[in-house]
Amino acid sequence: MTTAKFQLEPLTCPSCMKKIEMKLGKVDGVEEARILFNSSKVKATFNEETVRPEQIKEIIEKLGYPVIQ
Repeated sequence: MTTAKFQLEPLTCPSCMKKIEMKLGKVDGVEEARILFNSSKVKATFNEETVRPEQIKEIIEKLGYPVIQ
């Protein structure tokens, strides 16, 4: 398993956080996805043989949350 953090633009509401967590939780290969609301970071634990960090970033951005790092 691999863990990666993705810095987002500041989140404005807890429902945004839940939306990202729920979507990533359904992705094959993602073991866990948690949002650190105060810092607007996504911490994802995943199987890199199944899903790549770039794919996780793309999923987050398709939900409308730009990844800045």
